[in-house]
Amino acid sequence: MSEQAKLFPVKLVWTGGKSGNLTVEGKVAIKTGVPSGGPEKTMFHSPEDLFVASAAMCYMNGFVEFARKMHIEFKSFECDAVGTLEKVDRSFEVTKIEMRAKVGIDSEDLKKKINRALELAAKYCFIANSMKSVVTHETNVVVE
Repeated sequence: MSEQAKLFPVKLVWTGGKSGNLTVEGKVAIKTGVPSGGPEKTMFHSPEDLFVASAAMCYMNGFVEFARKMHIEFKSFECDAVGTLEKVDRSFEVTKIEMRAKVGIDSEDLKKKINRALELAAKYCFIANSMKSVVTHETNVVVE
């Protein structure tokens, strides 16, 4: 990534209640809503969902990039991430995000390199590094 600042404009248009359409030019719109209560609970993505998802996506992208740079092949990558929303003082905060990644590989010989790529992905995830939440990583590398 270059040293020059990059901008990431998004547009959110209110659609009623606590819902809206989140758009990024040229990309599919995301319906947004509140995390609990009413029909929006199952239909729309909440800010909490997207917050946790952004950390997981950054982790995955970092892993893929470090694996590429290290010339290591993997068969699969999955990451389950859970954010914990808690009351802190007078407001709420996502206090922690726990990630559990599973990587499938062809050979036991690749485990050490894959674990290093996962370690680097966690260390250099700029999204997680921008959050004040504690972000933890549990990994499982399996030969498929």
